Amino acid sequence: MRSGSDGQGKGLRIQLTLSSGKIPRERLKLSIMKTCVIGLGQIGLPVAQYAQARGLEVWGYDINPATVENARKAGKLKVTSSWEDVPQADAFIVCVTTGQMNESPDVSAVFEVCKQISEKANPATLVTVESTIVPGTSRKIFESIFHRKVNLVHVPHRYWADEPEKHGVNQLRVIGAMNAESLKAGLRFYRDALGIPLHVCSSIEVAEMCKIAENSHRYLQIAFAEELKMMCGKIGLDFDELRAAMNTKWNVDLPQAREGIGRHCLPKDIRYVTSLAPEEALLLEKAVEVDKKYRKWLTKQKKPQKETGSI
Repeated sequence: MRSGSDGQGKGLRIQLTLSSGKIPRERLKLSIMKTCVIGLGQIGLPVAQYAQARGLEVWGYDINPATVENARKAGKLKVTSSWEDVPQADAFIVCVTTGQMNESPDVSAVFEVCKQISEKANPATLVTVESTIVPGTSRKIFESIFHRKVNLVHVPHRYWADEPEKHGVNQLRVIGAMNAESLKAGLRFYRDALGIPLHVCSSIEVAEMCKIAENSHRYLQIAFAEELKMMCGKIGLDFDELRAAMNTKWNVDLPQAREGIGRHCLPKDIRYVTSLAPEEALLLEKAVEVDKKYRKWLTKQKKPQKETGSI
């Protein structure tokens, strides 16, 4: 895919080519005038930079002036902390952080920015939520905030800051849409304009569930490794040797057991899943207990090392 300016300042013409032959005329020229990324943190900034590199006119918005300044230093993006400065855009990408409140999902930030977007949106606008949310969130936003008058999709991010080259913005991702028109708009934007491969889900709820379920699956894998490491300590086996031996089997990929399951996403996302059906989340709840127990076990293991000065 190649991109080039139309020279009129009215948008960009994205030239679409396939090595296998010609593609339909309606997809040869895709006019993208403006894209606005909301939330310029660990996820939003790479998204904005990637979209700009693809030849799109990109604006970035964040309520935190320090985050905006960091984004400004990172490149030639048009960034602001004033919503009034953000122009009407063809596509709004929501990348704000979601969290927890009293151990329940807190996606209020997504609702708030969507209310702001509704002030500038029209029926042709594409709104895509990349933030992590729970099933039902997109539908509520679509109906209560946008009143079904925009194209809304959910394309959860899979960005991993530790390896942005391998697991950055452009990797296979899932997409769910509110309706056929929304899906068409989402595919044109992500697949055709941004060149991102997509797996289409039958409903937007499947896409919402996918992100938190896949992170919960990873949580389970790590918790199992932590449990095995504690067992190995109990019976006198070398966990690292056991792990290496296990991973010689074609369908086994046991992760390392390190300092506990930390950072932001995994501990939050497993709680998003357990909140959906607490009585059925038996295995997930046990995994959380295992991680807590493992952290205490690690602390006990380290105490003698500090006293003797050993490594």
